[in-house]
Amino acid sequence: MVAGLMLIVVGANVRLWLVSSGHRFGPDAAPTAPVVIVPGAKVGPDGAPMAYLRGRLDVAIELLQAGKVGEILVSGDAAGTSGDEIASMTKYLVGHGVDPALVRADGEGLSTRATCERAKQLFGIDRAIIVTQYRHVPRAVALCRAEGIDADGVTAYCDCRRITLVRNNIREWLAAPKAVAALLAR
Repeated sequence: MVAGLMLIVVGANVRLWLVSSGHRFGPDAAPTAPVVIVPGAKVGPDGAPMAYLRGRLDVAIELLQAGKVGEILVSGDAAGTSGDEIASMTKYLVGHGVDPALVRADGEGLSTRATCERAKQLFGIDRAIIVTQYRHVPRAVALCRAEGIDADGVTAYCDCRRITLVRNNIREWLAAPKAVAALLAR
């Protein structure tokens, strides 16, 4: 049984890597798109973005400054137990010189799948870059593309502690089967 579960997890991860193949980039090689989507992540007790989220926001700022995107969609939980991700992200972006008029917000992007669904349905996004950490990029790209968004993923920085990287990598490996099931159900 354990071997079967491991096979499912590994197979799902391989599937996501294949689906996102050719759509994953580093910040310097990023293509252009009208908008960059920044999925939320945990904020600190002081309301500031923690390292994982800061890395995503920093890359979004770079893409905007380089003229590779025209606006930023921040998507996350505006009323979550980890804090108001939307307020935190918006404040960080504006504090780093981003014009508030270029920031759109979705306070109900409670998962990667919801972020992609809402980007398409509520915001009418057809082409986007989604910026997130290396292990999350394949799942994020696959889910956005399944929603009809011509999405490319750009790897975010992560000046994170080792435990954060390990925990999030395990989370991504285990989230893959659910994402593949969602792709197959479409």
